[in-house]
Amino acid sequence: MLEINHAVENFKLPSTGNKEFSLSDCIGRNVIIYFYPKDDTPGCTTEGQDFRDNWHLFTEMNCIIVGVSRDSIKSHESFKAKMQFPFELLSDEDEEVCNLFSVMKMKNMYGKQVRGIERSTFVVDTQGILIKEWRGVKVPGHVQEVLDFINTFNSNSYQY
Repeated sequence: MLEINHAVENFKLPSTGNKEFSLSDCIGRNVIIYFYPKDDTPGCTTEGQDFRDNWHLFTEMNCIIVGVSRDSIKSHESFKAKMQFPFELLSDEDEEVCNLFSVMKMKNMYGKQVRGIERSTFVVDTQGILIKEWRGVKVPGHVQEVLDFINTFNSNSYQY
C-alpha cells in the first residue's frame, strides 16, 4: 500500500502516442496520475476535459498529467483524439498499477456488484514521492482542487 511522503515504486505502462510511460523518466517533474473507470463515459469524459482545459496551468507548474484505466491503447487513442487531450492515457489492462495504487474496488452498478476502478488522483513530486491522494473522487470541482494543491505545494516548497 502506498503511503504519503514515501517513494512510489517505478512502473511502466503502454501509453498513447505509441510510447511507454515510466514513472522514473519523470524525475524532476510533478506527476498527476488520475485513475478513471472507462473511456468515453460521461464522468470520465468530463474529468478528462477538466484536466485538458487546465493543462496549460499544470504545465506552467512543472506538472505532467497522465490518465490511467484498464481500457486498451486502441480505445485510449480514440478517446484522446476525440477529446483532444494534450496528455497521454496509459493502459493498465493487467491492473498492475491499479493494484499498486489500490484503486480496484467493488462498486454497485445498476444494482449489481462489479469490480472496477475507483476514481482517484495522486500527485507524485519531482523526487518520486507520493505527496497527495484523492480517493472516491467526485468530478465537479476536482481538477480545481488538484490545481489549488499544486499551487500551494509549489509556493511552500521553494528553498531560499
